[in-house]
Amino acid sequence: MKNGLESLSSREYAGRVIIIGKDKPGKNTVVVYAITGRSPSSQARKIEYEQDAVWVKPIEEETVRKGEIDLLVYPALFFDKGIAVSNGKQTQDIKTCLAKSQNPVEVLNLALKKWDYEPDAPTFTPRISGCVLPQDKAALAIIRRANDGSSIKDIFKISLSPGEGKMIATYSGENKDPLPAFKEKPAEVKIDEDRMDDLAEAVYEALGPKTGRKDFRVSVVCAFSPDLKSNRYEIYVINRNERK
Repeated sequence: MKNGLESLSSREYAGRVIIIGKDKPGKNTVVVYAITGRSPSSQARKIEYEQDAVWVKPIEEETVRKGEIDLLVYPALFFDKGIAVSNGKQTQDIKTCLAKSQNPVEVLNLALKKWDYEPDAPTFTPRISGCVLPQDKAALAIIRRANDGSSIKDIFKISLSPGEGKMIATYSGENKDPLPAFKEKPAEVKIDEDRMDDLAEAVYEALGPKTGRKDFRVSVVCAFSPDLKSNRYEIYVINRNERK
């Protein structure tokens, strides 16, 4: 893969993924959220946009309810003079805290104070989160389980430069049980695209299976914002179930 997303495409199973950066011309703040899933309940979902929010919703309610529905259905992005993004219901708390500080690290510290990793033993999926504020201020966070059962919370302030992004995921990329958590610092990605649909398609392709392997892709959403302060943004969604 030669589109700058090798750090994503090299992982067989990344789980959920957040990328924050700038498009190649530097005109837009970029936030990408992607979902992959191994179980039928994880696969039976889609992403929908509705009134300043992007939601992860069930395609087949009965199938999703066979899994941990409280962990499978949630708001993934909120837009409120900034962008809140996460792989769970903590997105609402991040949105609430967007106006409480101009420091993105402090926003995530406040928002994630009460949250731990997900209670889905034996995997204990990490909670991944991010926020972007006006004037190119951004941060990413991951909450994962320590060996003693406590929570390890890492928050990273990230710089935003044209054509560059940072990525975190829930899992390291090895497809085994239990799934190993993502323990790295945010990985560097190159954003070679200047259109949100092209970037969404590039991420969707990067998540695709190697020859002979299972396709775990569920959904990708890409948001472009030229002016966060004015709450201006556009989004592009790919749902695998809607592809022919």
